[in-house]
Amino acid sequence: MNLQITPLSSALGAQISGVDLSRDLNAEQRNAIEQALLEHQVLFFREQPITPQQQARFAARFGDLHIHPIYPNVPGQPEVLILDTAVTDVRDNAVWHTDVTFLPTPAMGAVLSAKQLPAYGGDTLWASGIAAFEALSRPMQSLLDGLSATHDFTRSFPLERFGTTAADLARWEETRRKNPPLSHPVIRTHPVSGRKALFVNDGFTTRINELEPAESEAILKLLFAHTTRPEFTIRWRWQENDVAMWDNRVTQHYAVDDYRPQRRVMHRATILGDVPF
Repeated sequence: MNLQITPLSSALGAQISGVDLSRDLNAEQRNAIEQALLEHQVLFFREQPITPQQQARFAARFGDLHIHPIYPNVPGQPEVLILDTAVTDVRDNAVWHTDVTFLPTPAMGAVLSAKQLPAYGGDTLWASGIAAFEALSRPMQSLLDGLSATHDFTRSFPLERFGTTAADLARWEETRRKNPPLSHPVIRTHPVSGRKALFVNDGFTTRINELEPAESEAILKLLFAHTTRPEFTIRWRWQENDVAMWDNRVTQHYAVDDYRPQRRVMHRATILGDVPF
């Protein structure tokens, strides 16, 4: 196996070479990528012109795939959603968020493929919830341990942006009905590594349940700012046919919306996870 792993920062991120994602992974390749993901939290692969079918097949080697309730998907490949700025309002990606934490079992990870890029702009940043948690003072860690927070689908998908037609409204209402607000721990334990990470995000977290509203607002504001400090983040400058894969259980990401009116098209396959604890 010629897999090469090049770390990109101390907090998170590594570039992987020596593997062709358009082909079926053998067990050794699959396990090496999984181990690299556990260690580095987000992985980057250059020059991977994969089809949606190949993308879904690669992602499915790591778990069952999610079908997004709002974003459009690739015809015939519903597990691959389309993030196309010419078609869909994707401003909810330009906020620090962890994918689909409004689900009882939020995503384990995701595989994102760059299909069409602007001439400039459109980078994506990732932040490590593990590094952010470990940098907190012991008293703050103790305060947060055992607390839970509410995650709400409508925070990133408000009706006014996603209910513009009768069909959109019906889909939005059905999604809200199927995904009422729910709670996850503020501090999540990684189910494989056992490491702890902050698990609140500006995209979906609305309050810390055990605190008074003013306390909750102040603590969340602090945690959102703390998690995204530069030393806990990495910024990726996309090239066409790049692929990124991240551990959604312990990271957040932010798609920088600095390229309009240029067009940006990305395909994402989301890997389902388990109940946070």
